[in-house]
Amino acid sequence: MSDRSDDEVAVGGGHTPFGKCLYDLLWVLCRTLGVAVFGFRSRFVEPLPKTGPLIVLSSHQTFLDPLLLGLATDRRLSSLARSSLYRFKPFAAVITALDAVPIDRGSSAIKAMKVVIARLKRGAAVTIFPEGSRTEDGQLGEFKSGFALIAKRAAAPIVPVAIVGGFECWPRTRLLPRPGRIRLEFGEIVTAEQVAAMSEHEIFAVCTQRIRDLDAKARAALGGHWIDSARRTRSRNSAR
Repeated sequence: MSDRSDDEVAVGGGHTPFGKCLYDLLWVLCRTLGVAVFGFRSRFVEPLPKTGPLIVLSSHQTFLDPLLLGLATDRRLSSLARSSLYRFKPFAAVITALDAVPIDRGSSAIKAMKVVIARLKRGAAVTIFPEGSRTEDGQLGEFKSGFALIAKRAAAPIVPVAIVGGFECWPRTRLLPRPGRIRLEFGEIVTAEQVAAMSEHEIFAVCTQRIRDLDAKARAALGGHWIDSARRTRSRNSAR
């Protein structure tokens, strides 16, 4: 378990001089590799807010997703990380510098939500994957509604995002990723004013439908033929 208090977690370590330098260095290196290896592309309907709380609500395909979302935006994004990852001190220093939010999976969902809400109230941009875990087949999974409560309590706007192609590059059954094509589709922002005016049920319905629409748009832009071909190749290799 993490021994950090909620306030310490909310502040994060990424805005120290070390954190800023590390983030900027990794951003340049990973962006270059992302474009070269994964044909990384992103598209925005509108610019993201440069300051203030923001929930980046994204579909979840691979371990690469938090990195890809960070590479696509100019905002520093905080991603949730298992508290067990903090046991190895050198790695803990790195992910703390990159603004990770430690979450103890053994604790209650309410405590985890409080940690995220505290980070948002301090003006951070936080990535949330409403499916809860990576896709098993490349398709969208069942969405969980906790993000709607978080948005209401933190008075945070929400930008829906769909990631497509990541599963074909790094499915659950593969130890390491392989080259491919990945596209991120960012949708229209649900503003803080809209969040305040809607119920949690309405927020959930609007955001999840936008992710579904963005997923379809990203697949069309990426090319369904390439995705289907990649899946057939993976199926043949698995059958051998």
